Amino acid sequence: MTFLAALNPKQREAVEHDGRALLVIAGAGSGKTRVVVSRIAHLVVARDVDPSSILGVTFTNKAAGEMRERVVGLLRKHGWPGSRTPTLSTFHSFCARLLRIHGGRLEEIRPGFGTDFVILDEADQLAVVKDAVRQVGPAAQSLKPKKILSALGRWKNSNGRSSPLHGRNTKETLALQSVFELYRTALLAANALDFDDLLLETVRLLKHSDDLRALLRVRYRHVLVDEFQDTNPPQYRIMRLLVGRSGNVCAVGDEDQAIYSWRGADISNILGFETDFPATRVIRLEQNYRSTRSILRASSAVVAHNRNRRKKELWSAGPEGDLPVVLRAENALAEARFVVQEIGNLLDRDPDITVGVLYRTNAQSRLFEEELRRAGHRFLVVGGVAFYQRAEVKDLLAYLRAAMSEQDSVSLRRILNVPARGIGKATLERLLELASKEEVSLWQAIGEVVERRLLGTRAQAALAGFRLLMKRLRERLDRDKPDELIDWILRETGYGSMLEADRSGRGPSRLENVRELLSAAREVDERGDSLQDLLDHAALVADSDGIDRSARVLLLTLHNAKGLEFSAVAMVGMEEKLLPHQRSLDAGEGAVEEERRLCYVGMTRARQHLLMSCAASRRLYGGGEALEMRPSRFLREIPADLIDDRLVKSSWYGSGRRPDAGVPLRRHRRPNPVATSGVQTHDSVSAVAAFFQDRGISPGSMSGHSPSPEASSSSVARRPLRQGGSGPNLGQAVKQLRRQGRFPPGSRVRHPKYGLGRVQRRDGEGDRAKLSVYFSRYGLKRLVAGYARLEEV
Repeated sequence: MTFLAALNPKQREAVEHDGRALLVIAGAGSGKTRVVVSRIAHLVVARDVDPSSILGVTFTNKAAGEMRERVVGLLRKHGWPGSRTPTLSTFHSFCARLLRIHGGRLEEIRPGFGTDFVILDEADQLAVVKDAVRQVGPAAQSLKPKKILSALGRWKNSNGRSSPLHGRNTKETLALQSVFELYRTALLAANALDFDDLLLETVRLLKHSDDLRALLRVRYRHVLVDEFQDTNPPQYRIMRLLVGRSGNVCAVGDEDQAIYSWRGADISNILGFETDFPATRVIRLEQNYRSTRSILRASSAVVAHNRNRRKKELWSAGPEGDLPVVLRAENALAEARFVVQEIGNLLDRDPDITVGVLYRTNAQSRLFEEELRRAGHRFLVVGGVAFYQRAEVKDLLAYLRAAMSEQDSVSLRRILNVPARGIGKATLERLLELASKEEVSLWQAIGEVVERRLLGTRAQAALAGFRLLMKRLRERLDRDKPDELIDWILRETGYGSMLEADRSGRGPSRLENVRELLSAAREVDERGDSLQDLLDHAALVADSDGIDRSARVLLLTLHNAKGLEFSAVAMVGMEEKLLPHQRSLDAGEGAVEEERRLCYVGMTRARQHLLMSCAASRRLYGGGEALEMRPSRFLREIPADLIDDRLVKSSWYGSGRRPDAGVPLRRHRRPNPVATSGVQTHDSVSAVAAFFQDRGISPGSMSGHSPSPEASSSSVARRPLRQGGSGPNLGQAVKQLRRQGRFPPGSRVRHPKYGLGRVQRRDGEGDRAKLSVYFSRYGLKRLVAGYARLEEV
């Protein structure tokens, strides 16, 4: 078979293995996906296995979709005539489908559960948590909703064995317990499941129903688990229940890329696999097809310092490549300028390359965004609001969810007054109070209020109109297609008119999102899927599924970079307290080992070029004073002969002299062409003089010149100016440059009326730039830079 001929000996051994339990330790860039896809095709084509008896699970919808596409393509290429295909899915999607079909059996042990359950995404979960915090009162006000959800997830994934109180009886932990209980009660009342519940209820179902478990073991005779190092305890239990102790399972993963313990992933699942499956065959894939040998040696040197791992030696038959460059800049701004300059050099040489700028925390992206904009490079920041999390998309889907389930109070609360229809906060409080007192759902409480006329005339009319609207929508569920239902909601609720009337500047993009949702709904119908499938997909889709692979420069966290690769990678902010992060340093050696694996994952995303940078000083966590920073221990773990060290200064002030950016930290080396350009700042009079001199402009000619509002700082510098001024007026030049660059996003400001605030967004340049500033006492305000009387703090 031709697809076997393309495999190396170890890959082929994994594909052809015909025993039972198989563990494939797949190093970074070793062709893991090719092995999984080829193994499935081999089972069908060579061993005549029915495709429908194969179950493959992975962790993102995109990965599952790509795997499905490749498997089907490979089967068709080899003449497979059948129409049946393997089940290839994420864990959560598989569990959701299983509970939809067989979840009725759970009613025996989980009263109130129904197969029409609602799946809550993270935003929905946060809404429930915030409501629970409000109900608990002052004792819970110090608890942050996201941290509550994280703690709740850890507790659930431990199967409730470890109490959320952790042996303490403080007011805060008691409040946390109360929030947990209110959260669970709210989900039970709404017949709703969060992501953790999908897994836990599937475990409960499989353990409870012997006949279903036996049925599934007959149905799925071959189970493959991709990215096995990322499995959490419930996912591992699901796999064990599906295959049994001596089951036929193939697990593929790499403990050196286990970076999701904060999501509940348990590295012991892959390290202890042979304990649960004693006859396991272990095959190591160590040939790397992605990175140069120089990059592989440096990354392997870092991860080798971990104790909790299986020994493996990655190697490559590819080119040696340039040594990875390690840069230490004087401060964070100099670091950003140097990195962006090197990105420009690489793009100039090859505009088709891809570059990943990887950082530990999202907050680190700001300086790189600003420098990329100044340099005129197009880029994409990964980690913004995902499509299905955008307000207008969630609103429209909430209408559909509320129509499908009268118990879905979460969705109902979201749309009760969207668009505004006169159902205010006081009315909502009255409804919630009645629902709690009568022990009914929010929808039933609305019916009670309308029937018994318990409110004033205006509120009564608004609720009656909303109730009639939802009844009409519910009547259309069985006869209209998903896109027709959305179109009806847009018309009949006034939501479409609300978006068309939006003059905030966001109206067009919001309408575009609605059109995209309509397209997604049409595709659901074309595939023969149901409205429920659309809603489940919207709830389960991951942020990383939306990454635009066509972008040339991507800014993203190291965690989001997992599964991606780039021609060049810049790993920035490699300092103690950032990588490894302070939280990990506080948590102990096990957490530091995970940070080391995270560093390894980042390094092995690079194919040809790797730049790792750190700053001698930076402001951390919104602090005012720049702190002295130490280079990351992970940089110090790379042997000196495996890297090209550079020291770049940011304070060269002189008569236009361009500094040498390649001052070695540990030895002299011939400059690497990827890192030879200097970094120049223009924050002193002499530096401004050099700035203009480099461009053949007399600084004195700035006198009396007023740039247009649209001009950028670079265009001011290049524009032909009036000659023959009365001499250099550098003070005015400095003021003009500073005025154009004032109030960047993230800067703190003071307003004479609104007080202290922080700039969230800046549109335009100069005095006419429009600023979006958030003030703690007054909220978000839109101001014009030249007239706002703002003072930088």
